[in-house]
Amino acid sequence: MTKAPSTAVGAALGMTRAPSTAADMAYPSAALGMTTPPLTAVGMVYPCDALALNAAQMITARGIARPVLIGPRDAIARAGDAAQVDWRAFEHIDAANDPKDAAHVAAAHAHDGAVAALMKGSLHTDELMGAVVAREAGLRTDKRITHAFVFDLPRYHKLLALADCVVNIAPRLDVKRDILANALTLLRALGVTRPKVGIVAAVETVNPHIPATLDAQTLRGEDWGDAIVEGPFGFDNAISAEAARIKGLDSRVAGDPDLLLLPDLNAANMLYKSFIYIGGGECAGLVLGARVPVVLTSRADSVLARLASVALAVLVTRHAESCRAM
Repeated sequence: MTKAPSTAVGAALGMTRAPSTAADMAYPSAALGMTTPPLTAVGMVYPCDALALNAAQMITARGIARPVLIGPRDAIARAGDAAQVDWRAFEHIDAANDPKDAAHVAAAHAHDGAVAALMKGSLHTDELMGAVVAREAGLRTDKRITHAFVFDLPRYHKLLALADCVVNIAPRLDVKRDILANALTLLRALGVTRPKVGIVAAVETVNPHIPATLDAQTLRGEDWGDAIVEGPFGFDNAISAEAARIKGLDSRVAGDPDLLLLPDLNAANMLYKSFIYIGGGECAGLVLGARVPVVLTSRADSVLARLASVALAVLVTRHAESCRAM
């Protein structure tokens, strides 16, 4: 089934699963809705290994964003030598030879508007996120920090988001509200005008012994604007309209969700990795809920996942800018 990408992430995910041509991997500025420079500045935090410098080079070559290297000059220079990348071709903001210092410098520049998004380099996730959530950084909002992936799956007919697979371990109901709200903002940035949300649990009936079903019952009854929010679903009848029909579910979401809201980190993390390693999916992911989106990459991520995640961050920042301008 061929998907027609209507967004940059659609182009990145839907049409370049096996990139083999220049068009496959171009991700031109026009695909991001940008007809002229400047490109969005993305702060690459502590990019002190070859992987980070190679990513910066590819992001620039494909016109996705403008990488700004934030970290110690000497360590970045050594990484550039190892990657055979001229690090001097990028804007650089110096920091001490300490990942935590680089993270705090990056957070300060994000707060001041020098960069519109942050991307993890060769530091630990907790070092970067510790700086982002620190109250003195000024990047907190009234929403909790959450995470969402957007997947392209070979056997699903459109992009599918999952939340929260990375940040929140055992979210309470109030946390799930923020996970859902942040993910809906992401979907709207992708141009999904009436998002369909399936709240997934072990079963599709409300069971007082399964808290996730009670949370689903509460959330589905709340006002989510233009979104259609239903649940609880079992995974089968969220994804398959036929499974829902067989079980007698009357649903506008079954078989066609844009987002699956998952009960906890264990279920969510295993599902997202199953999508990648068994399902053959590609994904882009972002930390949401701060004043700027944050790209948390793993060394195991594909090149496509890295590039698509930055493209997703650009879309989110531009959507936020357009909303502020209204």
